[in-house]
Amino acid sequence: MKTPDNIESYGDNYSESKFWDKLATTAKKAGAKVVYLALLLYYVLMSPNVSKRDKTIIIGALGYLILPVDLIPDFIVGLGFTDDAAALIWAYRKISTNITPDIEQQAKAKLADWFGDVEENDIKI
Repeated sequence: MKTPDNIESYGDNYSESKFWDKLATTAKKAGAKVVYLALLLYYVLMSPNVSKRDKTIIIGALGYLILPVDLIPDFIVGLGFTDDAAALIWAYRKISTNITPDIEQQAKAKLADWFGDVEENDIKI
């Protein structure tokens, strides 16, 4: 998976309402791991203790996820979210020190809304 170049530049595509709309309409197609990564990043973004630099990284990655046309169009079954996953994983690795047990719990609780019970192995990063 190739990470899109200059991920921070996609931040203009991010808004909270667009984020929730994207997840609501594509969660099942994207899969539990992609949605979990997006939720982790979102809840870190909402945390008041996160640096501006880390928030910029998160907003860029979530903006890329929201982008309707990207490197691999989302409608391509089996491949459509691989570039989105790469962007989310890259951002996750950059900001992972900000992920607290509370943030993990929030992400898992929201993930359960869309997927029900999810095995830890299905969302292991």
